[in-house]
Amino acid sequence: MKVKNILVSQPPPADLKKSPYTRLAEKYKLNIDYFKFIKVEGIPSVEFRHARVNITDFTAVIFTSRQAVDHFFRIAKDVRANISEDMKYFCMSESTAYYLQNYIQYRKRKIFHGKQTFNDLMDVIKKHKEDKFLFPCSEIHKQDIPNSLTKEGIAFEKAVIYRTLACDLSKVDIKNYDMLVFFSPSGIKSLFNNFPDFEQNNQVIATFGKTTAKAAINAGLKLHITAPSKTAPSMSMAIEQYVKEANKRKR
Repeated sequence: MKVKNILVSQPPPADLKKSPYTRLAEKYKLNIDYFKFIKVEGIPSVEFRHARVNITDFTAVIFTSRQAVDHFFRIAKDVRANISEDMKYFCMSESTAYYLQNYIQYRKRKIFHGKQTFNDLMDVIKKHKEDKFLFPCSEIHKQDIPNSLTKEGIAFEKAVIYRTLACDLSKVDIKNYDMLVFFSPSGIKSLFNNFPDFEQNNQVIATFGKTTAKAAINAGLKLHITAPSKTAPSMSMAIEQYVKEANKRKR
């Protein structure tokens, strides 16, 4: 079907003018709206204490996102954990590693990072098998990370420090959009939490990442766009490829 109205299940980009979605909208005369489908809520310190995880028992921490960094140091402060200067920090990406500057003196700490995937980071972690790792994560998280650590014989413990919740989408007219764009399984879950009787009909569904695609399929949705791919490493590129062909056919 021809695509005119697109709903991206994320907040608007910080710099909307420079966003690839803005260029996409202008080039193909699209209406692209943004609405946050999920929100992150920190686990209260009381709940964290009940899990009996002692931060000072660990010599290394694994961070997969900035949110994990924020909530780790929030919890550490709340429970008055005195984090050693010898603590090692392993980050999924360089940008997450640099984000640590908000909480520690970057140059004086042992900080390591991968290129962008956990497999990259795993190569670094394997060189520090003597350490005991803490993996701060969301209530819903990918199992490939703990599975990889277990497979390599890495001593670690998970610590749930935040959870992902569905936002209130009552102001969204979901049927007004020709395309819905999702970036996480939680976004798919939020869709059905807010619209339990949702029927896809002719709407185009776009997903980013294998776990998001799997969640969409398990929810009974038909996928039209999946990213990243060899020809479309970003979601905006994948959408452009689809829109270019779909709108051309409908002229």
